[in-house]
Amino acid sequence: MSAVPVPAHGGVGEKAALLVEHLRAALPTGRLGIAYSGGVDSALLCAAAVRALGPDRVVALLAVSDSLARRERRTAHETAEAIGVRLAEITTHEDEIPGYTANGADRCFFCKNELFTVIDEQIAGDYQLAAVAYGENADDRLRPDRPGARAATNHAVLRPLAECGLSKAQVRAIARAWGVPVADKPAAPCLASRIPHGQQVTGQKLRQIDAAEDVVLAEGFSDVRVRHHGAVARIEVPADELGRLADDELRRRVVDGVRAAGFRFVTLDLAGIQSGAFTLPLVSVNRHE
Repeated sequence: MSAVPVPAHGGVGEKAALLVEHLRAALPTGRLGIAYSGGVDSALLCAAAVRALGPDRVVALLAVSDSLARRERRTAHETAEAIGVRLAEITTHEDEIPGYTANGADRCFFCKNELFTVIDEQIAGDYQLAAVAYGENADDRLRPDRPGARAATNHAVLRPLAECGLSKAQVRAIARAWGVPVADKPAAPCLASRIPHGQQVTGQKLRQIDAAEDVVLAEGFSDVRVRHHGAVARIEVPADELGRLADDELRRRVVDGVRAAGFRFVTLDLAGIQSGAFTLPLVSVNRHE
């Protein structure tokens, strides 16, 4: 992809230039591996690295397991192609780690630790990586429900977006200026985030969630979470789209499709989409104990 010119003045242009210069300074030689999901943070980081280092010195590393939705995998490939960054899929096995499958509030630590361990032990040598980075932004640093950050610290993973002080809004603004296709893409946490903490993460549950969310999105909803409560699927869609489910035909298709994914009961959460719905209450309590 040819680089989209960044404005020479204004906040967005200055922040974009700062990010590119930061990457050049952080890695004067060698190749950078980027833990890549296809979301706006990691996509922008890839786009900035391509501008700073050149496409031959950047590899986007996409972790593939049952926790990655099929639609997210497709989008990640399409976005990488649009950015002009080489993408390498790597298989992770967090489902074999008891700390992950037990699904405590620190589940993300075990997932990210598995990813960075596989990169260090299997991928870094193959791709001659001098460093690895991931898409933590400045807003993420303020949230208590990010145990994966501890894994990044343990593996000396770089955080260029956060180090440049880029908020989520600024990340999206730069992505729009550069024409990154997912600039306005809603956040898409892994499928395991739909399972209440303390209830085991299994491949079967993840596949049920994946299939059920595809059913809802096929009806034109802009975002969805299907929370897994055993036989019950609790659907979250954006609050301003709740009214669409009053349509009898649409509602019937959703119910039939979600049941076909393996659920017996289908419910709608009137609170709408809730980021960190399972984790935030737990970590907030722990911080005040």
